[in-house]
Amino acid sequence: MAESERVPVERKRRRPTSSGVVLSADLIVDAACELIDAQGAQAFTVRKLGAALGADPSAVYRYFRNTEDLLLALADRLIGESMAGFTPSDDWAADLRDLALRAYRSALRHPQIAVFSTVRVTGRPHEQHAVDTGIGLLLRAGFDDATAVRHYHTLVDTALGHAAVDAGVLRLAPAQRAADEQAWQDEYGNLPAEDYPSLHRVREHLPLMGGSAVEPALDLLIAAIRQEAAERTE
Repeated sequence: MAESERVPVERKRRRPTSSGVVLSADLIVDAACELIDAQGAQAFTVRKLGAALGADPSAVYRYFRNTEDLLLALADRLIGESMAGFTPSDDWAADLRDLALRAYRSALRHPQIAVFSTVRVTGRPHEQHAVDTGIGLLLRAGFDDATAVRHYHTLVDTALGHAAVDAGVLRLAPAQRAADEQAWQDEYGNLPAEDYPSLHRVREHLPLMGGSAVEPALDLLIAAIRQEAAERTE
């Protein structure tokens, strides 16, 4: 059971706030998401959240035990978003890739939240469902229990690791992002061949370094997992 569900029912507010809204756990998570998306995780406070809700900040604790509980619920919300509409197909490997990219893209839609959501274990229903689904796909592929868990761990950490890096890039000012991308062409692409032979040789392709590597990384990983599964059936 989620932490928020263990908050006593009698503590939950049923009267409208000063803005005329009746609070709920979902409404608080919605407001927290909007606030962090706009101002960043470092600037987030329950006082600001209360102001956004038109309620006394203490009202939040009628639904969540503490700020940590709220942030974990918010992280779990992102996992739920990533799983929305997912339907397994006949290709377990393609489904694994889909799951990983869904997790990555959900984090990238909320780069400020990805600061903490990509490194936490929520222990809540959406995460539990996602983990059960991913491990189930690997079991279906014929892997033993321990290997299925290890491969799922590797897959999800690859996706979320790239999400954390790419979310960090999105949090940069536009001018900073543009300068970093241009550096691969201007700084690295013009290095002398006698000092940097490898970089000089591939100079026309160096702008690729400015983009995300998540899909090539997942493709390599999924191909290796698929090959291992095929070898187990030989």
